[in-house]
Amino acid sequence: MTEDAPGTPPLPGSQWYDQEAGPLVRPYAVTGGRTKAGPAGTHFDLIALVALDRAAPGADGDGSLGPEHRTLVELCRTETLSVAELAAGTGLPVGVVRVLLGDLLERGCVIVSRPVPPAHLPDERILREVIEGLRAL
Repeated sequence: MTEDAPGTPPLPGSQWYDQEAGPLVRPYAVTGGRTKAGPAGTHFDLIALVALDRAAPGADGDGSLGPEHRTLVELCRTETLSVAELAAGTGLPVGVVRVLLGDLLERGCVIVSRPVPPAHLPDERILREVIEGLRAL
């Protein structure tokens, strides 16, 4: 399929072009048909924080990364972002972002800080006692 010049209407019957959104790529094409993130089915919570590992060899423009991978790397370059923020920043579905992050994690390009499970958080009663103890000082 040939690309249309900017500003010209798409060819009649072109199913891969949306007048408002531009060229369309299906999510399964971006992930290569994969739905699981990482080799062991790593799960990325929406609030998991993703940071660029600047010491990683592929973190600075690895030519083998796809455009969506490079977009995620660029978003993480300036600040640590959550998975939800990365999905919003790329305009990709969260499931796709999770698969792409799994690829980047496997290559060592990103560092992921997972949220603390509720079972490991301190009991509310203990926190209240600490607050009361601090107030008593």
